[in-house]
Amino acid sequence: MKRALTGAAIAALAMTASAAHATSATATAKAKILAPLTILNTSDLDFGTIVSGTAASTVAVSTAGAATCGSGLTCIGTTSAAGFSLGGTSGANVGISGPATVTLTAGSNSMTAALTYSVPNLMLTATGGSFTVGGTLNVGANQAAGNYSGTFNVTANYQ
Repeated sequence: MKRALTGAAIAALAMTASAAHATSATATAKAKILAPLTILNTSDLDFGTIVSGTAASTVAVSTAGAATCGSGLTCIGTTSAAGFSLGGTSGANVGISGPATVTLTAGSNSMTAALTYSVPNLMLTATGGSFTVGGTLNVGANQAAGNYSGTFNVTANYQ
């Protein structure tokens, strides 16, 4: 019986020893919620009025809206860069993306413009943020007359 009690005491000590070495830690679960992004087109990319020439050339509109009329072309009227305003969470970084080109058509005639973005990303402030898109329009030799237009989509994503 003495042996049985000694065995039980040793077993009890072994169980107590394991529990004495146990440890634990605490973790925190977190989440940051951002306000949904909003984007609004505030102005269109406008290359103005162009009188074509006998040779192909280009008309460039900077992201600030300033135009450069290529050789052999006559440029008339007001030009503007496309403008966009963003809303969302102040202090958040936003990436800007969109196509590299846009095609402008008038009936069966077309021209292509390479697009230029003022920024690839920006940090939103308390009043949001904004960016512009300029471009360089390829005007063909003796480009057919018409009111040319095309659309392009820009995307803003939290980074």
